[in-house]
Amino acid sequence: MRKPPVVLARRPVESSRFLRAEQLDLEFSNGERRTFERLRGGGLGAVIIVPMQDADTVLLVREYAAGLDRYEIGVPKGRLDQDETVEQGADRELKEEIGFGARDLHILTTLSLSPSYMTAMTHVVLARDLYPERLPGDEPEPLDVVPWKLSELHELIAHPEVSDGRSIAALFIAREYLAGRYRPCP
Repeated sequence: MRKPPVVLARRPVESSRFLRAEQLDLEFSNGERRTFERLRGGGLGAVIIVPMQDADTVLLVREYAAGLDRYEIGVPKGRLDQDETVEQGADRELKEEIGFGARDLHILTTLSLSPSYMTAMTHVVLARDLYPERLPGDEPEPLDVVPWKLSELHELIAHPEVSDGRSIAALFIAREYLAGRYRPCP
């Protein structure tokens, strides 16, 4: 297991290239007024991809999570680039993070990380019919690819390196879709 990077410094950030805080002055239908704060995303959205190597094997990645200062296992994910469709962004992220492209990409749903406090939305994409192709990514170190059986999802969520709610939700959604128990709304 890799040792996490050393934190050399910490400092508050007034603004970020990814997020910015804003206040909303609201008046509710009953006349109550409140000021809410939220984080606004600074991009075009994001993708989280469930890449299926075969009918039961999903390819996960182990990467450093700065928020927790440890390594986490989850599905590949990333921000959409300018002029990129959801499918194009998902395929690019797959090539950067796991070294595979996908011939079959299907948008399953869109998730919010924290709808009370954040505007950011993430598209959940199922990727099948994978083929080897690698693109250079923006990760500071190579990511470990971790194959996992979707039929053993109950064991994955007990793994000490798994806590990303988006990854867990995306895996359950994909499993239910593949089993025919979930159909995306049009």
